[in-house]
Parts: sequence; structure tokens; C-alpha cells
Amino acid sequence: MPTIQKICGFLDSFAPTRLAEDWDNVGLLIGDRESAVKRVMTCLTVTPESVQEAIDQQVDLIVSHHPIPFRPIKRLTTDSVATKLVWQLAGAKIAVYSPHTGFDSASQGINQMLGSRIGLKGMKPLIPILKDPKGLGAGRFGTVSKATTLQKFITKLKTTFDLESLQVVGDLSSSVKKVGVACGSGGSFLEKANRQKCDTFVTGEATFHTCLEAKAIGISLVLLGHYHSERFAVEELASKISNKFADIKVWASEKESDPLSRI
Repeated sequence: MPTIQKICGFLDSFAPTRLAEDWDNVGLLIGDRESAVKRVMTCLTVTPESVQEAIDQQVDLIVSHHPIPFRPIKRLTTDSVATKLVWQLAGAKIAVYSPHTGFDSASQGINQMLGSRIGLKGMKPLIPILKDPKGLGAGRFGTVSKATTLQKFITKLKTTFDLESLQVVGDLSSSVKKVGVACGSGGSFLEKANRQKCDTFVTGEATFHTCLEAKAIGISLVLLGHYHSERFAVEELASKISNKFADIKVWASEKESDPLSRI
């Protein structure tokens, strides 16, 4: 059986922690690197539901896109949700690894996958990492194979991401040709998309003021929802780990879901 360290090494090979933002907390966050691994569960976020699933299924390692803990912990008690979850995981000897923004920016990471799902060609980073030998960076932008309207573009996105609805800023008859993408809470990339002359920007969520800014500068803004802009990637991540380590059981959490609903 592989050790946690061996799986960590594999994860870092395609989602390098060196690509992570300075403010982020990535890598092995809970656990013993020398422990053997038989069962791995991926998830977008460590929640009470995903933790209970991991405990019930006797998971050895959780690979969670969003880190826990995210900020330094002064005390490890059950007084807050985050510290209670850490306490439960440690008590069950379940390790946690988070690739987060390193996975966002990787050559085959979430933003690359997001752009590919949308159908973008010739993708480049919205924010290149200076002197990176592979030309990597944060966010992506590229072009659709054939110019379309925002209305038709939205219809395609709803089908691709299995969405009944999404949020949009812009004229539905406007043209879509050059598109920027940033998974998750990517509103801060709007200015970069504008600088690259994108006519459309797709992200998970953005603030009200970012929506106003998009309208003011004339960029169509499409919000898939934070969960839907990233969850598909942890499902693909489970397949990657399973293909690499054929002798262990790997799956994407079956208990996690989008906390937001539309009624």
C-alpha cells in the first residue's frame, strides 16, 4: 500500500504547491506522512457531512480542494465548526491534503479544465507566473471556436454544468468570442480579463460591486456558482489518483452538495 507521503508526492507533481498563492494553506495539513493508505476520498470542502462520510467509510486520506485548517489555529477544541472537524479527523486518524490554488493554476488544473469544458482554444493564464518555464499562472483566457451570442453561450453552459439557472450580467444578444475564466470566487480576475480584451468572463461567484464593474466596463459576466465551477474537478481528481494507485479505493464524496439552492 502507498504511504500518505507517496500520494502527496503524486499530487504535487501535477498540482505543484509552488503555484499556490502566498495567502493560501496547501499541502498535507493533517496526518502522518508514513501512514499506509487504503482508502482516499476527494471533496471540494471538508464539511460535517463529508467528515462523517469519511469516518463511516474508514477513509485514510481526504484530498480536499479547500484547505482545513485555512488560518492558524490557536486552540484545538470543539467550540467552532472548523476546529471541531479537525478534532474529529485527527481522532479518527484521517489525514487531509489540500492542493487548492496550486490545483487552480496547474497546467491540467481546474481553470484549464474549466476552459476546456467551455470549449476555449489557445488558452493562456490571465495572470502569468513570471519566469515559469511552463508558462503557467492563475486563471485562463481563450477563444471559442465560433462566435456566438451570450444567450446561446449561457444555454450551452447550463447543459455542460447541469444547471437549471445561473447568474449573468450583460446583454443576451451581445457577442461571445474571447472568454476569461477563473474558478471559485474569481471576481478579482475581472480586471485581468478586461486587460486581455475578453468580451466575457466566467467564474463561480462575485460580489455585487464586481457585477457593477463588469456592467460599467462592458464585459459580460457569468456566475456558475462556486460549487459548480469546481466540484467537477474533484471528481476528475479522484479518477487521477485511482489511475495512479490501482491498489487503493478512491472516490469523490457522495455526501457533499451545494449549500445554495434556488427556489
